[in-house]
Amino acid sequence: MKARYRKQKLFTEINVTPLADVSLTLLIIFMITTPLIYQSSLKVNLPQAKSGEHMESGSGNRQTQIDVAITNEGIVYLNGKIVTKKELKEEIAVLYRNNPGLSVVLRSDRLVRFKYIVEVLDALNELGITNLNIAATPQD
Repeated sequence: MKARYRKQKLFTEINVTPLADVSLTLLIIFMITTPLIYQSSLKVNLPQAKSGEHMESGSGNRQTQIDVAITNEGIVYLNGKIVTKKELKEEIAVLYRNNPGLSVVLRSDRLVRFKYIVEVLDALNELGITNLNIAATPQD
């Protein structure tokens, strides 16, 4: 008897399911870690204070608490993102309109020129924000 040989077709398709799984997993990891890395890279040398209450940086809900940081060079950050004074006022106005109980934590470098702090405080005052906290480190 003759053995019958069938020609098998070569399977030339690439399975992209594992590639998509890995790509989406990496995307999720980068989306979660990027803001944490960026926020920790923003170094502000806070002034010292003898009194005050300890406040956890992550304790406030992002919808009820926003962080405004001013560096020594006068650069203003809103929740870790660089903004101009005009953008700061516009973005806080939108957040305040959506949530009247909005709380602002102002983190200012101890060597920053006072005029930069006054400009930010003036913008917050114009918007009617009354819940303002100024960050400081405990004095030894």
